[in-house]
Amino acid sequence: MSITRKNIPLYFLLLISIFVGCKKESPLNSSQVVIAIPSDIEGLNPLFSFSINEANINELLFLSLVKHTWDEKAGDLKTEPMLAKSWEWNSDSSSITLDLRNDVQWSDGVPLTIDDVIFSFDVYSDPAVESYLYGSFIPFYTEKDNHIIAEKTFEKLSDTKLKIFFVSGSSPSLFNLDFPLVPKHVFDKIPRKEITTAKESFNPVTSGPFMFEKWEKNQAIIIKENPKSFLHKDGNIGRIIFKVIPDYKARLTQLKNGEVDLAEYLKPEDVDELKKSDAFIVSSLKGREYDYLGWNNLDKEKFKKNKDITPNKLFGSAKVRQALSLALNRNEVIGSYLRGYGELASSPISPIFKNSVNESLIPYTFDLEKAKALLAEEGWKDKDRNGILEKNGEEFKFTLTISSNNPRRIFAATLFKNTIKQLGVEMNIEQVELGMLIDKINTKSADAWMASWIIPIPLDLKFSWYSNLATTPMNFPSYQNKELDALLDQLETKISKQQKNELYKKIETILFRDQPVTFLYWIDNIIAYNKKIENVEVTPLGTVHHCWLWR
Repeated sequence: MSITRKNIPLYFLLLISIFVGCKKESPLNSSQVVIAIPSDIEGLNPLFSFSINEANINELLFLSLVKHTWDEKAGDLKTEPMLAKSWEWNSDSSSITLDLRNDVQWSDGVPLTIDDVIFSFDVYSDPAVESYLYGSFIPFYTEKDNHIIAEKTFEKLSDTKLKIFFVSGSSPSLFNLDFPLVPKHVFDKIPRKEITTAKESFNPVTSGPFMFEKWEKNQAIIIKENPKSFLHKDGNIGRIIFKVIPDYKARLTQLKNGEVDLAEYLKPEDVDELKKSDAFIVSSLKGREYDYLGWNNLDKEKFKKNKDITPNKLFGSAKVRQALSLALNRNEVIGSYLRGYGELASSPISPIFKNSVNESLIPYTFDLEKAKALLAEEGWKDKDRNGILEKNGEEFKFTLTISSNNPRRIFAATLFKNTIKQLGVEMNIEQVELGMLIDKINTKSADAWMASWIIPIPLDLKFSWYSNLATTPMNFPSYQNKELDALLDQLETKISKQQKNELYKKIETILFRDQPVTFLYWIDNIIAYNKKIENVEVTPLGTVHHCWLWR
């Protein structure tokens, strides 16, 4: 399971084939590229881009005010023009003036104007819409329900110049402007609560370098080049087919026989064979996803009864969580299962953020003796000599819940069970369907669980580590730390980038010390694509990112 901000994508195991012609003719002969995806999308409205596939496709269909690329040297984002040709901040960054292009049309021929921009901010922030960005417009003037107040936020200076005002003391950035714009003339006619199911959300009017062509449910989403786009250049890819292939073996087979030109999340054991072929380039994307073992920091029964935040009898102590982290042989998983396509994790701050990561922290290594000593310090001892530690009459027993269709986590859980047993801790493994696992995590009814997390870019830690569980539902372990809360609050104030980086290092130190979860390992996303495709750039922002540059 991969958990990202505001979405938990589900991959259903179905096998569906498409397009007889794809097998007979090399896709690249007709200037088209076929990209394998493991699951279908829910819709084509960027307001609801809750899954990675939806976000990738909508980036190609809809323009944003700006675009972001990854600066590998700096380990940070770099902002470049898109619909906004240029911009100018005022002296104290309380406002920004944008100079917009005047040569962009929607796919139905209607010009894209400043009115579309203002409307997009309005509809994304409207609680009635429940967009994937709802609640994210903190620097803007908003009502109590987080809905942007347009008359206080925007000033139309001319047909191409827009001034945006920000709340005094806030810390706005160009990233606050980077989301796909939607057409006012299409969605302004639809009641806000009905937008998600409206037919216009499935047959979209678009503005990007590609246009919508066809969507065959559970088979493929097809987009084609937009020759009127200012991003269009001769030699660009003419058509992209996102082909739904839920079964991994089928994806791999179709990649090998040429029915598919690009596939992601390949298994390490398949890399050598793919590298031997002259047809593919094999690459790996590092530092976006990590596996973790979550510990329920709260007493689940008391929380269920009256939302009581009493610490968990087993996992409420940082020393106990440290001991458990020391008892997990994570290097064995990296070597035996990931075959080197991963590295130990120390925190949720990825090594790709070169200026934010605290390099002085050394990941927990497998050390049973140190783990036993920490547990003894906390009063866990095997008094009745039955092989299981106990404290205050309670034995150290718990259940680890994992998804039944994830071989990597089944392998790791079995390994960890055996090493933890040497501490005198009994861990049972419960394998459940993905939906049930998600439910257990969301309702805080699991003792412990194993899952993965895809980190947001730019860094955003508050939504997953802040103590207020009412406003931070993604704080799945229910971790409570007021010192950390104060640092997270500071990140939202007007401070320099260097000051922010120093705060991130302090935050990382606290999380490393407290081990609210055991940060297991960063997992490489292994990608293979046809050598005939040029200009493919694999960065932390993704593989399909900016693929209008492909040739």
